[in-house]
Amino acid sequence: GGVGWGEVMNGGFGMLLDGTDEADARLKNMLLYDVNNGIARRSWARNENAQFAIKREMERNDKLKVTLANSVEDGLLEGLF
Repeated sequence: GGVGWGEVMNGGFGMLLDGTDEADARLKNMLLYDVNNGIARRSWARNENAQFAIKREMERNDKLKVTLANSVEDGLLEGLF
C-alpha cells in the first residue's frame, strides 16, 4: 500500500548495534514490529494469508496487539451502490 514510485521521500532509519544486551533487545523488537506491521496492513486489505498470519503471531506473542478488520458480506454492499 504505498503511494507509488517517486511520490514519497524516505528519511531512512538507523539503529546502533553495539553488541550490548540492550541493543539486541531493541533489534528484536524492531524486527518483530516492522514485519508484523506489514502483515497487519495486508490483513486489513483482506489478504487471507495475512489475516491467518497476524492472528497466529498474536497467539504466539502477547505483546503484539493488532485490531483485526471486520469483513462485510458482498451482498450487503451490492445494494448500496
